[in-house]
Amino acid sequence: MHWAPAPTGVLSESVQGESNVTGRAVKAPVAQSKWLSESATKIAGSDADEVRSHYDISNEFFRLWQDRNQVYSCAYFERDDMSLEEAQMAKIDLSLGKLGLQPGMTLLDIGCGWGAAMMRAIEKYDVNVIGLTLSHNQKEHIERLFAESDSPRTKEVRLQPWEEFDEPVDRIVSIGAFEHFGFGKYDDYFKRTYNLMPADGVMLLHTIIIPSDAEVKERKLPLLMSTVRFIKFILDEIYPGGRLPLAAQVEEHAVKAGYTVTRRQSLRPHYARTLDTWAANLESKKDEAIAVTSTEVYERFMKYLTGCADLFRNGYTDVCQFTCEKR
Repeated sequence: MHWAPAPTGVLSESVQGESNVTGRAVKAPVAQSKWLSESATKIAGSDADEVRSHYDISNEFFRLWQDRNQVYSCAYFERDDMSLEEAQMAKIDLSLGKLGLQPGMTLLDIGCGWGAAMMRAIEKYDVNVIGLTLSHNQKEHIERLFAESDSPRTKEVRLQPWEEFDEPVDRIVSIGAFEHFGFGKYDDYFKRTYNLMPADGVMLLHTIIIPSDAEVKERKLPLLMSTVRFIKFILDEIYPGGRLPLAAQVEEHAVKAGYTVTRRQSLRPHYARTLDTWAANLESKKDEAIAVTSTEVYERFMKYLTGCADLFRNGYTDVCQFTCEKR
């Protein structure tokens, strides 16, 4: 994989889970990882049917174990005593707070889930919103939320892939969607989002990542067959077609498109706690979960939630927010 020199003002070494602007030119290291196979680069990413196979299982099922706003991504436990709902809102506020939103702007949410980030943006920043999803259930849920909102701002949710969106927007947020994109789409994604925004545009990208070989060695992570099998289970049965990038991959493709990555923030321990909480919630609602889906779905999700919590706890996976700015 070829790496071009990074432009002035990209990233310094990570300190306490974050990378910040240094104001000097640095050359990105060559990214290598045993986690990345040759075949992975040829996978196009999750198609619409694969996305729906997960997110359209049942809104009622997801409501049993998610928070009231149905946020399906890493929470941010800013305080130890936060509830899941409070921590999810803290994550949304953390994300939106990095965008420099102003009243009247238009925010594009790529992979908008059940709409919590858009509703918060409308409420807190008085902006227009456009959400993109491939899930019929999510779209219907968001349309009900929009109908109940008394904000005069424009509110729209579309059953549309990001590849087909070509309208100007001021800011972009994408939380937990990048994992569904194949590696071969990264250049198009960053170039397209870059071109959608004005000269001062900012995109907040929140995605799960995997460690490089150097990080695996530094953390002394054993590459156990049980771990490999579990990751294969996730990519085959939970998020078919999905792929997890290296942090360096995200930064390389963002910079190549013209962005300056001004901050990278890791939330790894927060995701372990989020997954533990989801698993405990689901286990406590076992009978209800089986009633609305099946025993197989319940057991599959328990395996997924508990196993992923261990991956994040032990450092096999991480979740980061990348602030990508046009300058």
